[in-house]
Formats: sequence, structure tokens, C-alpha cells
Amino acid sequence: MQILITGQQINLGDNFRDYAEKAIDSAVSKYFEAAVSADIRVVKDGAGIRSEITVHPKTGALICGTGSSNDAYAALDDAVSKIARQLRKYKNRLTDHQAAPVELVDMSVINDQDDVEVAGDAPVIIAEMQTELPLCTVSAAVMRMDLAGLPALMFKNTAHGGLNMVYRRSDGNIGWIDPKQK
Repeated sequence: MQILITGQQINLGDNFRDYAEKAIDSAVSKYFEAAVSADIRVVKDGAGIRSEITVHPKTGALICGTGSSNDAYAALDDAVSKIARQLRKYKNRLTDHQAAPVELVDMSVINDQDDVEVAGDAPVIIAEMQTELPLCTVSAAVMRMDLAGLPALMFKNTAHGGLNMVYRRSDGNIGWIDPKQK
């Protein structure tokens, strides 16, 4: 994770920078594998100090938190605790199993190589599995896909009950496949 620490009208030492990096890294890694980046800004605010933190998790969300105190360390701790609370709520919303019923669907594929005609360097599909398809909205499916670190996720759309798929495109954006319902 890329962490940018800046001070406005205040000189931040190496000890503070190390403390800030460890604090934000432990708060983020507790709820998500990694984040894209985090920005920490420490500002002299009258007689006190204000700490502003912005975290960009892999899911594309933007989590912000601020903290104030007379001490830079206390202001940072206050902001990190707010960030951790928001990350916990965000992750709980992503993994709320009661809100998204799951249906078991047979996703069987070919596992007998004798029945497969292999053309050139084409890979052979040898897996057989069953997986659970979540019943969720498109945005919830994107959050689940990012949270699990998957390249694609098939789900049942709550809007019409049909199968849909979201996937990460090569340009970094999210693609959504919504087949026409007959």
C-alpha cells in the first residue's frame, strides 16, 4: 500500500511517520488484504493539531476520517480509530450473509479428459465443483468480487432474479453482463 504523509505548518519527524504507517497499515489489513493507497495529512489547527486520513481500498470506495487533539499522535490515533470503524462497517456490509440469501447451483464442468478433443495449445478444463451464487444487487456483487479478490463473479440479480456476471476489465474498470431475459 502506498502511504503519503504530509504536514501542513508542522514538521513531522521520522518516528511519527513510522508510527503513522504502522497504524494505518494495521487498521486496513485487519479488514482488507490491501488498499491501493492512503493519504495522511497533519495540520496545525490553532492551538491544536488535526489529522485527516483518506484510504482507497481495492473496492474503489473512499474512506475518510479526521481526528483532533493537542498532540499529533493522539490526533492520528483518533483518525485511525474512525477509519477502522468505517472499514469494519463497510466490510460487514459486504459480507452480510443474512441480507443476501445464497442459492447452491451446480457448476459442473468436464473432468474426463477422454471425452475432450484438444486442439493445439488449448487448455483442458479438469475441475468439477459446486458453488454458491449470491442473490444481490450489482453494486453488492462488485463489492463481493473485490473483497474476495476474484477476477469475476456470477450472481442472481435481485432486480429480476436472473443470472448476471461482473468482472474486472483489463483497463481496471468493472464490466457487467446482464443477459436478455426470455
